[in-house]
Amino acid sequence: MKKVKSKKKIAIIIVISVLVVIVGGWWGLSIGIYNDNFNKRFESYEPLMLYVDDFDGLERTKYQFDSNNGQKLTGYMYSFGSEQRGIVVISHGFGGGGHNSYMDCADYFAKHGYYVFAYDATGNDESEGEGVGGVPQGVVDLDYAISFVEKSGNFPNLPIVLFGHSWGGYSVCNVLTYHPEVKAVIECAGCNRSSDLFEAGGKREAGNIIYTMMPFIKLHEYIKYGKYATNSAMNGFAASDAAVMVVHSSDDEIVPIEYGYDLYYNKYKDDPRFLFLRFEDKGHDRFFNDTTYQDEFNEKFDKWADTLEYDYEAKENKDRFKKDKADYIHNNLDREKWCNRLDTDVFDKFLNFYDEHIN
Repeated sequence: MKKVKSKKKIAIIIVISVLVVIVGGWWGLSIGIYNDNFNKRFESYEPLMLYVDDFDGLERTKYQFDSNNGQKLTGYMYSFGSEQRGIVVISHGFGGGGHNSYMDCADYFAKHGYYVFAYDATGNDESEGEGVGGVPQGVVDLDYAISFVEKSGNFPNLPIVLFGHSWGGYSVCNVLTYHPEVKAVIECAGCNRSSDLFEAGGKREAGNIIYTMMPFIKLHEYIKYGKYATNSAMNGFAASDAAVMVVHSSDDEIVPIEYGYDLYYNKYKDDPRFLFLRFEDKGHDRFFNDTTYQDEFNEKFDKWADTLEYDYEAKENKDRFKKDKADYIHNNLDREKWCNRLDTDVFDKFLNFYDEHIN
């Protein structure tokens, strides 16, 4: 009898050990995939970067401020003229470097009566950080950026409004929990929770198996970021009286519309605080720009690439193609057209929304 009990005990120990190994391995794999995607450093692609000299009359002043772990973040206050009525704080998207690709947005708002404070989040462009760290870092950095604008003494005491796209769209809504004084928010192609970005990307790449990873991802973010990881855009809306404009396209494959817009619309469609702008065929970011020139340039670039005497997709030609591609862009990009692609009809709507709610 003792031998039977002993064998059962051993069997239970073996089963538990195997489960621990399996769960531990899946946990480690989940966090590894998360870090491979969200804890990297990102730099703007130099041949396509925007420069302040590309925008007539646009001026900017450089600032540095601390974020949560003492890392120095770099930001710029953009201005045009002297009759500003508010401050737009821009929170940039994920993966393309810092705020550089939103400089045309900063130029538009600056030339229409607003100061614009745009910064590079942790692990991006001019800001410190070996990597971003994780999705909630976007809210952390925005929290510190708003506090810097309000408390540093470097900026006038004007109403603050927020503008964010993708990762930045998630951030500008979540940060309302910590800055309910913000007057208005424009959220473009964002999501409700930090874990949504991992879930959406994982579901696109691996299907429903991603849901087995989500408990580990949520725990990982909570251990690293605490309250920032458990917060949501919905929490931010409830904590604030800010006016909110939500912009999304139904064909967005990067941040599917059900992770943000649909949630907010179902609850707030009849709330006058909220304005919803839905597109059907603008993808993740094509509602920003008139894409005519971009499409023309891409078509010419593809034709040029096909004329190369080597296989530009081959691994051994990676560095060669990188240089040739940069040279082609430098020699052929029409910078005036490239820097003036904003869809002004859409941005006029954004401007009117801010103007209506800053008082």
